[in-house]
Amino acid sequence: MIEQFLSGAVVMAFAIACLLFLKYYRRTREKLFITFAASFLLLSINYAWLALTQIPVEERSPLFLVRLLAFSLIIYAIFQSNRDRASH
Repeated sequence: MIEQFLSGAVVMAFAIACLLFLKYYRRTREKLFITFAASFLLLSINYAWLALTQIPVEERSPLFLVRLLAFSLIIYAIFQSNRDRASH
């Protein structure tokens, strides 16, 4: 029961982070923020999927690929943002 509650809190936190980055994107139109929003949306979906389906530990490999994609997007966004600033 407590695991379900905590999983819901984690999903909500990732969803709120996604919404905040969307707000920053609307204000600044910087690609960094839209990429961060997409990453946090992926993480939110990932943890919701995990909480709702109760997948056994041995079969969670596809979920790790979604997390890998989300973190790869974050790394790419930071790299791209730094490269764009260096060229200006």
